[in-house]
Amino acid sequence: MMCGIAGLHSADPSRTVNPVLVEDMLALLRHRGPDEMGIYQDRTVALGSARLSIIDLAHGTQPIGNEDGTVWVVFNGEVFNHDTLRSKLIACGHHFQTRTDTEVIVHLYEEYGRACVEHLNGQFAFALWDAGQPEGTLLLARDRVGICPLFYAKSGSDLIFASEVKALLRHPSLGSELDPRGLADFFTLWSTLPPRTAFADVKQLPPGHTMMIRGSRSDLGQYWEPTFPEAGVPPVAGDAEFVDHLGDLLLDATRIRLNADVPVGAYLSGGLDSTTTASFIRRNSHDNFRTFSVVFDDARFDERQYQEEVVEKLDTDHSAVVCSSTGMSEQLADVVWHAESPLLRSAPIPMYLLSQHVREHDMKVVLTGEGADEFLGGYNIFKEDKVRRFWAREPESSLRPLLLNKLYGYVGGLDEAGSMRRRFFARHLTEVDRLDYSHLLRWANSSSLHRLFSGELRDRLDGYEPRDEINSRLATHPRYSTWTPLARAQYLEVTLFMSGYLLSSQGDRMLMAHSVEGRFPFLDHRVIEWAALMPPRLKLRGLVEKWALKEAARPYVPASAIERPKQPYRAPIRDLLVGNHASWVAEVANSRAVADAGVFAPAAVERLFEKARRIPTLSERDNMALMAVVSTQLLHELFVRRSPEPDRKAVIKKRVIGAEGQGQ
Repeated sequence: MMCGIAGLHSADPSRTVNPVLVEDMLALLRHRGPDEMGIYQDRTVALGSARLSIIDLAHGTQPIGNEDGTVWVVFNGEVFNHDTLRSKLIACGHHFQTRTDTEVIVHLYEEYGRACVEHLNGQFAFALWDAGQPEGTLLLARDRVGICPLFYAKSGSDLIFASEVKALLRHPSLGSELDPRGLADFFTLWSTLPPRTAFADVKQLPPGHTMMIRGSRSDLGQYWEPTFPEAGVPPVAGDAEFVDHLGDLLLDATRIRLNADVPVGAYLSGGLDSTTTASFIRRNSHDNFRTFSVVFDDARFDERQYQEEVVEKLDTDHSAVVCSSTGMSEQLADVVWHAESPLLRSAPIPMYLLSQHVREHDMKVVLTGEGADEFLGGYNIFKEDKVRRFWAREPESSLRPLLLNKLYGYVGGLDEAGSMRRRFFARHLTEVDRLDYSHLLRWANSSSLHRLFSGELRDRLDGYEPRDEINSRLATHPRYSTWTPLARAQYLEVTLFMSGYLLSSQGDRMLMAHSVEGRFPFLDHRVIEWAALMPPRLKLRGLVEKWALKEAARPYVPASAIERPKQPYRAPIRDLLVGNHASWVAEVANSRAVADAGVFAPAAVERLFEKARRIPTLSERDNMALMAVVSTQLLHELFVRRSPEPDRKAVIKKRVIGAEGQGQ
C-alpha cells in the first residue's frame, strides 16, 4: 500500500516524544494516504502512517505489530511476493492477523533481522521499532532502486523521518534553508548526490540502504546496488536464452504487480516500454483494462496517434488528459510543492495532471514502463557514448561524427548543417579513460546554469564542484572501472538520474500528489539483475536501442510499437513561463524576489528572461535555465519564506497505539 510515513526517535531518556508533532507531519502527508491515519507511541519513539488502502482494505490499518506488541512497523509501498513469504513464515511458526503485506515485514524482521529487506520483492520505505532490544532499535529501510522516498534529519537527540521533506520541517528546531551544494548538484547532475537533498538540514536514505538506530548511535548500511559483469567475461547465457528469460521475467513481474483489492490500470504513452507493460497486463488478465495517457495541444510533443493504435489493438478502456501551455503553467507551483526540489524540465507537470486524471476516474493503481531505458539500453546518452568512443579512435575523421546526426534531432540550438553539432560533441572527445566520460557533455551543459548563481551562493560553495565529487566516488568504487563503457553509463543513469529525478520528481511525487500508486515491472529486481548480465550487444545493437526487449516483446506487442522511432517524453518550457498566461512568474522571478532568495544574480536572470521574450524558439540550455530559475524561486517561496502548515482537519480515522499495544 502506498502511504506516507513519519515519525521521530529520541535518544534522550529524560524526554518523551511528542505524538502531536507526528500528527502534524501526517497531516502534511494526507495526499499520500487519505484513507486513514495511525500512530504508535512510547517514550522513545512515535511512528505514524497515512494510509492509501490497496490490499486487505478492512484489516490493513497501520501501524502493525507482532503478537506480543514488541515490534511495530509503518510501511510505504508494496511487497509483491508477500503471499510466498507469508507461507514460509507460517511454516516457521509465525502467526498472522491480516492478509496485508505490511505484516509480512514484521515477521520477516523477527526471522532475519536487518537482512529482512533482502527477501522483499517490491518497492518500499519503512520504519520498524523493536522495543524488545536494549535501548530499543529503530530500523529505517528503502527499496533497491529508490522508488519510495524516505528522508531524515537530526536535531539534538531527536531523529526525525518522513516520506516527504515538508513533514520533517514541522519539527520546531529544523530549518528550511536551501543547501548550496544540493543546488550545485541539481544544476549539474540533475539530482543531488545522496544522502544530500535540496535542504541543508535534511538527508535522504539512499536507495538500497538501511539505517539502524540504537540510542544515540546510527549505522547506515548498503544491502544492494546495480552491478555488472567485468568487461571481457563470457556471458552466462546465449542470446536466445537471454531474450526468452527476459520475456518470462517481465510477464511474471507484471503478473504479481496486478495483485490488489482495487482495480489496476496502466499508463500508455504509445512507446515500446508502456506498450510492452500494457500488452503483458492484457496477457495476464482478461478483465476490463483501463489505460491513461497524456496528449498535448502542441504537435511537437504529441503522441496520440501511437497511443490510439495500441488502444485499438489491445482493446483497452482508454482516457487521455490534454495538456496545454496555459494549463501546465497554472500547475507549476503545485508541482514544485510536491517535488520539493528544483526542476530542469517541465516533464513532471503532465505527469501531475495525468495522476489527477487517473484519480478522477476512481483508480488508485497504475503500472508504468519506467526502468526499461535505464537497464536495457534505451537512452540516446548510451548511443552518444558509443559514437563518441568510436569517433575518438580517429578524431580527424569527417565520417564518424555523422553518426551523431541520428541523435537528438529534437534538441533546439544544434544546426541542421551539423557544424555546431560537431563542435558540441567534439568537446573532451579523446578523454575516453575518464570515469564520467559517458555523461561529460550532459553535465558540462547543465553546469552552465552555474553562471546564473549569485556571488553570495558562489562564496558559500567555496569551490565545490559536483563532478569532482562524483568522480571521487567512482574512483573508490570497487568494481566500476572493470565494467564495459555501456555498464558504466547505465550505472550513472540509474544511480543519479533515475533514482534522483525520474522516480522522484517525475514519478512518486506526481503520482502520490493525487493518491495514486505507480508500479513498475521493469524495476523488479529479478529483471534488473538479469538485464545487467546481458552483453552490451543485446541492449544496444549498433545504434538500435533495447534490442533484447524488442525481441522478447515481439510475441505480445503490436509491431508498430516495436518498429517506430523512439520519441523521448518531453513537454514545452518557454511557452509556460513567458507570455500572458505566465504573468505569475513575475511574482517569483522579479529582481526583488531573486535577490531575496539569494540563489541567482538578478541581472543574469533578467537577461535570460529578456532573451526568452525576444526569441520564441530557445535552445535546450536556455529552456533548462528558465525552468531552473522559476522552480527554484518557487521552492524558496513555498518552503523558505513560508513554513509548511498542516491542515489539522486532515487527521481523520485516527488510531493511536500505546506501548502496551492497545488502540486509543
